[in-house]
Amino acid sequence: MFKTNRFLKFLFPKYIWELPNSEEKIYLTFDDGPIPEVTEWVLGLLKKENIKATFFCIGENIQKHPEVFKQIISDDHTIGNHTFNHLNGWKTSTKKYLKNVELCNSVFEKYSISNFQSKLFRPPYGKIKKNQAKELIKLGYKIIMWDVLSYDYDNSLNAERCLNNTLKNISTGSIIVFHDSIKAQDTLQRVLPKLIQQLKEKGFVFDKLN
Repeated sequence: MFKTNRFLKFLFPKYIWELPNSEEKIYLTFDDGPIPEVTEWVLGLLKKENIKATFFCIGENIQKHPEVFKQIISDDHTIGNHTFNHLNGWKTSTKKYLKNVELCNSVFEKYSISNFQSKLFRPPYGKIKKNQAKELIKLGYKIIMWDVLSYDYDNSLNAERCLNNTLKNISTGSIIVFHDSIKAQDTLQRVLPKLIQQLKEKGFVFDKLN
C-alpha cells in the first residue's frame, strides 16, 4: 500500500501524516542516513532542482559520517530524529526507546551548528507504542509519519512501478518517504529525478517540514 490508509490517520490523530494546504506544497523526506554516497547524491540532486527536504537521521550513522550530516544542515534542509539505532518501538521498552531517541538528539547537538534543535521524530518502520509516542509528545516532539511511502527499499519492486505508484498517490500536502540508504540506492537514483520532474510539471511545490 503506497498511500496511508485513512483509518490509520483517524486512529492516530496526534501523529502528522500530511499537511493540507492551498499552495500545492508537498514534502519529500529521506530516512536512514546519512550515508556518504547516497545522501551526497540526494543533496546534489536537491541543490540542482532548488528543493528543500527533510532528513530523518540515525544517530549511529551521524557518528560515522558527521561531515555528511553537517552538509545536510549547511544546505538548509530540515533534520529529524530517527533514533540512534533504528529501533523497532514495538519490540523495545518505553524506557529504552526514549533513551535511544535522546541519544540521537545528543549526537545532533554534538555535530551540528550551535543552538541547533530538532523536535521532529519519525519512528523506524513506523512502529511505535502509544505510550512511547505520548512521552515523546510530552517532551515536545512532533511524530511525523507519512501519506505516501515509495517502497524504494523493496528490491522486488522495479523502478518503473515504484515511480508510477508513488506519483499517482501524491496529492497536495503529502509527506513522501524515500530512503538515503544503500539498500534503496539503486531504485532511489532511478526514480527520484523523474519523480521530481513530473511533480514540478504538475505544479507541485516542494517544502521542508518544520
